[in-house]
Amino acid sequence: MAPHRSSTLAVTIDRPWQEVYDFAAEPANMVQWAAGLGNGFDGTGLEWIARDPGGNPIRITFTARNPFGVLDHDVHVDGRVVHVALRVMPNGDGAEVTFLLLQENGMTEEEYQRDAAAVRKDLETLKALLEKAA
Repeated sequence: MAPHRSSTLAVTIDRPWQEVYDFAAEPANMVQWAAGLGNGFDGTGLEWIARDPGGNPIRITFTARNPFGVLDHDVHVDGRVVHVALRVMPNGDGAEVTFLLLQENGMTEEEYQRDAAAVRKDLETLKALLEKAA
């Protein structure tokens, strides 16, 4: 299979990277900033369920906490698994949060751009939330 088209979407947050990671690594906090994953988050540990706009369950499996800022997670939807590569990295006294967006097989340009806009909005929400709390 050929590599998918990709875009790395990023936001700089004026908070220590470890604080950003600690907040973003807690799945229960995702309801505050990750609208793209759905709503109605429920779960414990690394296995969570969200609801899509139609109320259908979406299973999400998160990466265990780690010292590297990796926040990867797998989204199980429509019988397939979408791997999401998400990172928090030091950037001076702040943090850089990156999201690798892939154009999956069968995804139209319109769908890809819609996903990119949703991810950008989620990252900006995370930034606003954490910088407001400072």
